[in-house]
Amino acid sequence: MIDESVAMPRSRLGAGSNQQVRHESEVNYRRIGIENLIGASHVSYERLPMLEVVFDRLMRSLATSLRNYTNDTIDVVMKQLTSEKFGDVFGPESRNALFAVFKAEEWENYGVLILSSPLVYMVVDALLGGKNHSLDPTLAASLAQRPHTTIERALITPLIHTILSDLGDSFNPLCAVSFRFERLESNDRFAAIARANNGVVSAQFSINMGGSSGLANLILPHATLEPVRDVLLQQFIGEKFGHDATWEYRLAQELRSTEIELDAVFDEQVMSLGDVMNLKVGQQIMLQRQSNCSARIRCGGKDLFEGRVGQRRGRVAIKIENDLRSLSENYDLEDVAINQGEQDE
Repeated sequence: MIDESVAMPRSRLGAGSNQQVRHESEVNYRRIGIENLIGASHVSYERLPMLEVVFDRLMRSLATSLRNYTNDTIDVVMKQLTSEKFGDVFGPESRNALFAVFKAEEWENYGVLILSSPLVYMVVDALLGGKNHSLDPTLAASLAQRPHTTIERALITPLIHTILSDLGDSFNPLCAVSFRFERLESNDRFAAIARANNGVVSAQFSINMGGSSGLANLILPHATLEPVRDVLLQQFIGEKFGHDATWEYRLAQELRSTEIELDAVFDEQVMSLGDVMNLKVGQQIMLQRQSNCSARIRCGGKDLFEGRVGQRRGRVAIKIENDLRSLSENYDLEDVAINQGEQDE
């Protein structure tokens, strides 16, 4: 027989071990979940409707510009528009690619244009008079192993200027910005314009020419788009940019017909709360001004005009003599300057 005094501690020990194992598994599950959340490649971002229109305009303008540049039939298609981490941009498809670093002058920040190796060889072949732009698989594999030559880099530089010029024109109806090409790199480590965990917008375009195709990936960090983020968040109808003239006209008409209340202030008295509580019917409040003095016209606590009190057609009237609106604006500016000076001190 088994002594109960010995069996009971064993059962308690087994229960404690099970609870400890369950607790450790929950801790590990939470830790793995947090690590997966931190290390996720997808970056949540607010949808930018106007940015999609900008890239759509860029896709159409690139087809025309590249057709004039290569004298060949060009088809440009935007494959995807995603938001991801900057460290995940340089994938296997970026191997032996060219990285064009450019700067948005008005936004004072940078972007990267990634040109895939097939796109570079396709454009170079077209510029040198090649007719068949599709490469043999063996030749394409050998070309992918070697770095780009100085001649190839020189021939591809005008293409970069063309793409950046079209990108600026696509943003132009929305905001004035110019993209200046700075340098061309063949190593992605020298094209690092942001930290690996920073979010970027990636727009990938597929450029097809004569049966061959290549990829151009436009990278814009969220920090670069921050100065125009409010504009990119706007909703719109079609591709109509800017303000709505019809709505502005309607709003102006309604504001002009709005009724407001004006107060004619002859004088003001400062009284204690006790004196106000003791006022009774029949008592008189003595004013400091004469009967022929001027009065102020006030609206919403702001003095607008000052005029002399008189009569017209048997009614009390005020003839406006001074405009106090400019004075009140100057006083407001002085108050702001004084408050700023006190904060600086």
